[in-house]
Amino acid sequence: MRRLLVFFAYFLFQISYLNGSNQESLFYTNHIFDKRIKTVQLYKEGWNLSNPIIRLNSDEKIVLQFDLLDNQSESYYYTFYHCDKDWNKSDIFTNDYLEGFPENPIEDFKASFNTTVNYFHYKLIFPNEGVNFKLSGNYVLIVYPYEKPDEPVLTQCFIITEEIIKIDIITHRPQMTSDNNAGQQVDFTVNLNSLDIIDPYRNIYSFILQNGRWDTSKRNLKPDVYGDNELKYSSLSEKNIFSGGNEFRYFDIKSIKYQSEYIQKIDYVAPYYNIYLKPSENREFKPYFYWQDLNGKYYIGVQEGKNPDTDADYVNVFFTLPSTYMVTGGKMYVSGFLNSWLFNDENLMIFNPDQGQYECNMLLKQGWYNYEYVFLKNGDNQGIPSKFEGSHYETENDYLVLVYYRNPSGRYDRVIGTATTNTLNRLSY
Repeated sequence: MRRLLVFFAYFLFQISYLNGSNQESLFYTNHIFDKRIKTVQLYKEGWNLSNPIIRLNSDEKIVLQFDLLDNQSESYYYTFYHCDKDWNKSDIFTNDYLEGFPENPIEDFKASFNTTVNYFHYKLIFPNEGVNFKLSGNYVLIVYPYEKPDEPVLTQCFIITEEIIKIDIITHRPQMTSDNNAGQQVDFTVNLNSLDIIDPYRNIYSFILQNGRWDTSKRNLKPDVYGDNELKYSSLSEKNIFSGGNEFRYFDIKSIKYQSEYIQKIDYVAPYYNIYLKPSENREFKPYFYWQDLNGKYYIGVQEGKNPDTDADYVNVFFTLPSTYMVTGGKMYVSGFLNSWLFNDENLMIFNPDQGQYECNMLLKQGWYNYEYVFLKNGDNQGIPSKFEGSHYETENDYLVLVYYRNPSGRYDRVIGTATTNTLNRLSY
């Protein structure tokens, strides 16, 4: 009886949510709706810095981890939506793409241990005994409190792929742009093998992601050349060009006792430890210098503990960016996977005219973090990191190519292949 009631609530949620005003935020971004939810990570099992992509009908799994900052645990359930290539809900029924019941509980959660900030750590691995996937494509994972499917606390995007084609990628310094010192171009060839696809030019859609980011991705690309069952996306235009950016800034807060590189001071003011980073430098016009980074990501770790999931504490991290003036026409943000590349009050920088600097503090779990400073123009939704960071064609970046196929008589977009490369491996000059 309870299963029937929950299923009915789930059905009502689909109707009400699709008619809601926040549909766009649900299906187009990874989003956190409850401010008590922190440190959301979604990745392929085995490596917590990997993209959340697994093969259909394989043993591969995806891991979700997050923390609830509260003194009491809550019961959370999860479900999935199948989406098209542009992250709109697909026009198919739930039982077309899911095997198992459409909602299931998250049963793996533990309380934090010996931390100044109390929290509960939740973990989910899927596919599992409760649910599996029948189709490839884009998916959205939705987590919500027990019997409150219309009040999700978070959403996360992932991909199921068929891997039935071959993709070759090469990155190089752009030749079709005047600013070839700041960009990187991604050329690739899609070999359809023996697939019998009707009109591949019209029905194949390719995407390129830099460092796993959807907000700066190149979408719905069409090939420059097609023949012999191959689609070539080459340097004949500027559609495949990305800003190279710079190596990400970083800091290590695995310890609250010892000051690592770029840490200026650590103190405790109840209820938080406060970690002050050394003032950052403006790199906009400085020459390129390589150092190894995580391409904007982070990993959780703790030096004074055994299990980072529950022993790592939450600390206030203070960022300062010296500037002789306040930049007009927009706002400054701290940006990276530490805030899902979003722009909101949590990572907004405030200009302090008395100190001549931008300032921001963020509550972060102990670990090793990458970040950058981004200027967001008024009215825009995509920031400009080169304002204080600079951009170079030599910068090390990861690139991911996704290839979708929509059968003219079908009702959903298949992911038929993916491929990744790194500019250090295959960057030509």
